[in-house]
Amino acid sequence: MKKLLKEILYWCQLLLLPVYCLSHLFPRSKQLWVFGSTFGRRFADNPKYLYLYTAGDKGCGVKAVWISKDKEIIKVLKGSGLCAYYLYSPSGIWHCLRAKVYIYDNYSKDICYTLSGGAVKVNLWHGLPLKKIQKDNIHDRVRNPGSFPERLHGIPRRLSDEKPGDYVLSASELFRPIFSSAFNTGNVLVSAYPRVDMLTCNAEAFYLTGREKELIDSLKSSSGRIVLYMPTFRDSERKLLDVIDFQDFSDFLKKENIILCIKLHHKSRLRNELTGYNDDNIIIADPDADPYPLCSLADILVTDYSSIYFDYLITDRPIIFFPYDYEEYLSASRELYFNYNDFTPGIKVRNMEDLELALTGPDEYNNERKALREKLYNGMDMQCCSKQLLNLIKKNIL
Repeated sequence: MKKLLKEILYWCQLLLLPVYCLSHLFPRSKQLWVFGSTFGRRFADNPKYLYLYTAGDKGCGVKAVWISKDKEIIKVLKGSGLCAYYLYSPSGIWHCLRAKVYIYDNYSKDICYTLSGGAVKVNLWHGLPLKKIQKDNIHDRVRNPGSFPERLHGIPRRLSDEKPGDYVLSASELFRPIFSSAFNTGNVLVSAYPRVDMLTCNAEAFYLTGREKELIDSLKSSSGRIVLYMPTFRDSERKLLDVIDFQDFSDFLKKENIILCIKLHHKSRLRNELTGYNDDNIIIADPDADPYPLCSLADILVTDYSSIYFDYLITDRPIIFFPYDYEEYLSASRELYFNYNDFTPGIKVRNMEDLELALTGPDEYNNERKALREKLYNGMDMQCCSKQLLNLIKKNIL
């Protein structure tokens, strides 16, 4: 029954197309920008940091408004003196209809696709892609349907996800053609990601939600090394439970005075399974929390195919790659844009024993990290990234 109801609601999106068309008639203010993230469910990622900077720069001439489907997020933001509205409130609807600029990190429905007609849409995306994304991803059946039923079923998604998207952001000139191909656009902006400000500036200056603050305070009070494990999501990630014996691994962490913080992707299929592994040395972070305050504290990053490591390169701290399902991932989930071994400057491990050795062994990849960092960012200014992007949008779009 739930599946049937979900399918009905999915197709009901088409009934809102007339509203989208009518939304083009509303006069929009260039001084009003609305921001949102992850389908309206999170306060995180690039839109968060650009929003915070814009809201704090009283002389920039822009009113920054956060739009969310989560009333708790709105309550906390308003409690901090920030401008934010629940999407389904009169004020939320009004600001969506009046804003000239939509800033988001997935699709315009992070804010509200239905009310976005006539607005300039800027997709900040959520990472430089190692794995193929959007139209370049042959496993994406919405954008690359393999049959007529798949093509038919993807119509509502293709409408709300893809049309229209005016600009997309790349944090590296090297990736400009990739974003152009993946999003089928020539309008690619190149500027450092706003979220990098969390890694290069004073972390105390950035806003934390309640779900993050408690965890951050706990990690700051720890005397051990902090290891952040951030895997990407895919069907084969359940194999992690076969690769890691968490009881034995916790004993190892305790012996080595290491705190392992596991921050799953918000779409992860392991959300429920890992909850029970919380102890003094293994901390399971809220998958919906912003990972960048965690990155700022981590002494070592462990990941697999996640784009998080491109940003973490800026810290010049060790990165361990843990592709325990490499063959399965490539064949069933994603192809990669680059040769994995050539583009991942860190030791590769595929079982618990090798992971333990990597966590206690020397860091021998400093030169490789530096080389990739220079290749990606090529002299870009990584300070005040939010300010740079704000000025770029104002100069080139409005």
